[in-house]
Amino acid sequence: METAITIKKEALAPQVKENKPLKKAKFIFGLELMWVEIGIRLNIVALVIRFFKNPFTILNVLRKLDQNRRAMLGNQRLIKLAKVGQKYYWDLYTPGWKSVAFENAIIGEINRIQPIKSFPTNRLTNAFVAITKKCPLQCEHCFEWENLNKKEVLTDTNLETIIHKLSKIGVSQIQLTGGEPLMRIDDILPIVEKYPHIDFWFLTSGYNLTLDKAKKMKKAGIAGIVVSIDHYIPDFHNQFRGNPNSFSMAINAVSNAINEEINVALSICVSKSIVNEADLMNYMEFARELGVTFVQILEPKSIGHFQGLSVTLEKKHFEILDNFFLKMNYDPAFINYPIISYHGYYQRKAGCFASGNRNIYIDTDGDINACPFCPSKVGNAISDDILLTINQLEKRGCGSYKNVKF
Repeated sequence: METAITIKKEALAPQVKENKPLKKAKFIFGLELMWVEIGIRLNIVALVIRFFKNPFTILNVLRKLDQNRRAMLGNQRLIKLAKVGQKYYWDLYTPGWKSVAFENAIIGEINRIQPIKSFPTNRLTNAFVAITKKCPLQCEHCFEWENLNKKEVLTDTNLETIIHKLSKIGVSQIQLTGGEPLMRIDDILPIVEKYPHIDFWFLTSGYNLTLDKAKKMKKAGIAGIVVSIDHYIPDFHNQFRGNPNSFSMAINAVSNAINEEINVALSICVSKSIVNEADLMNYMEFARELGVTFVQILEPKSIGHFQGLSVTLEKKHFEILDNFFLKMNYDPAFINYPIISYHGYYQRKAGCFASGNRNIYIDTDGDINACPFCPSKVGNAISDDILLTINQLEKRGCGSYKNVKF
């Protein structure tokens, strides 16, 4: 069994090839946070007033929005926001404020509470779109393992059709995944440029993300990248990813993106051996030194390359992760650390937001699935009506968690 390893903080500093100084994520708190929160709340109130004139309806919608927030967070209050460029973020899967994408996401939440006649299709907030089967790595946890490096199915025209359909139904954030999505960066960026009202993110290993590519991404309007780094120790990460250069590629990708003011998150698939206070804290120190905004914690699932393996976490692991998530996000002692995004916490507390509730997954064949970790095809994003497919997905629900009730 792998034991917790403590390493000196100096050893955590990333080694990058570029001569430019590495920028850091900026977190706001205190008085600045208070003023930004007031701005966000006023923006939300203004959106509700835009669509409804009855004061009782307005108050009911605002009350329900607050109830939904409490269903997710309980009585926890934000103690920090991340600022990237001119936008403020508190959650990896909520578009930054102030932006059209943010307003569209809020309109979607309002529409679920009280239908808006002029916005009947703001149904989904997020969509994961796998744009390529190609990948240079051999990741242990890959959910697309059976499809990797096969012949591409989705043409450039197919990709544009999918993005256009998602835009028409009000999707405010699209995560571009694969395979390794950066292998089709020249195909996807011209499409991204046509949809400035959507926040686009790359979910990437960091493969060959040079400074020049980061500049092109910024120019095209890419909001952020999620870089998969599954351990703070290079050899462990490289072994997990099946490539001796994976760690260095990921570090360089983070550096190049941050220097172009692209929002950057790390994503870690937590094995049982790393779910302990020492290793988790070392990882967060590593993430802080890198200067990223978010750390996403993913629980391993027995699908794809993990099919048939005993990788599922146990109750004791969930308790450690839940407590760590709350501590890092809401304890003032860790106010300068990245914000943790942890789906498992919310799924166990409130239910699943996937399966057509607020997000879907479109695979490398264009087929619509509940989510990347629930590969169950229902319809095709190119040939079928997406809204009808979403309804089918939501009726079927998630196989692991109950559906969110709000």
